[in-house]
Amino acid sequence: MFEYRVIEARNHVEAEELMNKMANDGWRVVEVVFWTNFKTCLIITLEREKKG
Repeated sequence: MFEYRVIEARNHVEAEELMNKMANDGWRVVEVVFWTNFKTCLIITLEREKKG
């Protein structure tokens, strides 16, 4: 079974930092979407195997 997390980043530099930080905790990026409604950001979906 997997668990998922969605995070947002304001630019590619912040996105890279967040993805590397989350990867150290066992998360894997499964999708990145460029969002432009109301504000511009990157939406990053992560998954990892659920512990326990």
